[in-house]
Amino acid sequence: MASFVTQGIDHIGLTVCDLSASKAFFEGALGWEQFGGNADYPSAYMTDGAAKVTLWERKTEDFNGFDRHKNIGLHHLALKVATSDALNALFEVVQAWPGVEVEFAPELSGKGPKEHFMVLEPGGTRLEVSYDPR
Repeated sequence: MASFVTQGIDHIGLTVCDLSASKAFFEGALGWEQFGGNADYPSAYMTDGAAKVTLWERKTEDFNGFDRHKNIGLHHLALKVATSDALNALFEVVQAWPGVEVEFAPELSGKGPKEHFMVLEPGGTRLEVSYDPR
């Protein structure tokens, strides 16, 4: 058995275009809750009870969109749900959320059996949600 120095991910920090829109999306569409933040460095600390994400508000307006072939850093944030029905129900909520751009609706990932969808949340982060029955 390997002995690792680290013990998993503590949190993921995301710089977003609009902190209030991203916070509202994480709370309203995904059901997460805020557990802290820092008004001096505009941020909101969010959790789903297992994962933690820090949303940081950007300080510049010169964002031209994420290009997965050119940009370095986070490609997307991937979250998981417990069932295929939960995936489809969450997609219905997320796709109707103001400011969300749907990249693709629920579909098989590769040849399956994993299913997933991908959106751009209102603050600019690519978000994948998946269900894997394995």
